[in-house]
Amino acid sequence: MTKVLVAFASKHDSTAEIAHAIGTALRQSDGLQVDVRSVETVVDITPYEAVILGSAVYAGQWQTSAADFLKEHERELAQCPVWLFSSGPTGDGDPKATLKGWQFPAVLKPVAERIKPRNIAVFHGKLDQRKLNFLERVVVKGVKAPIGDFRDWNMIQEWAIGIAQTLRETLLA
Repeated sequence: MTKVLVAFASKHDSTAEIAHAIGTALRQSDGLQVDVRSVETVVDITPYEAVILGSAVYAGQWQTSAADFLKEHERELAQCPVWLFSSGPTGDGDPKATLKGWQFPAVLKPVAERIKPRNIAVFHGKLDQRKLNFLERVVVKGVKAPIGDFRDWNMIQEWAIGIAQTLRETLLA
């Protein structure tokens, strides 16, 4: 069995739900044992043969806990297959187009380049006003961010299935 870690940082549970959907899709592939965990609960990644790491994005930045995880585990991550994902933009259309080509926080690009992830994905997120604090509601209103759930579950599942296929071809062959 190939052990895979899906680690995430999520502020209002939208990214956590994406991570769990990725984990579910990976578990459907024979030969993969998958753990889905918040980055705050992961101490050691050496038991894993592949890692998928994702974070919610606010103002073009990953959550601090995800950024710290990436930096702290850089050496181990560089030794195994890694996939990265961000979630956050709301609205319709291609998430990268929504973000005007943004794919990954500039401040973390040097670390990512050393790790050499197999893929970096951006998924639409969900904005639920009931979960936002006062300041977040003011910012959302000021930037006129679309409210609602814009996650494309088919896109997320297809991405995860592609990862499973790659792992079967490289680690399980």
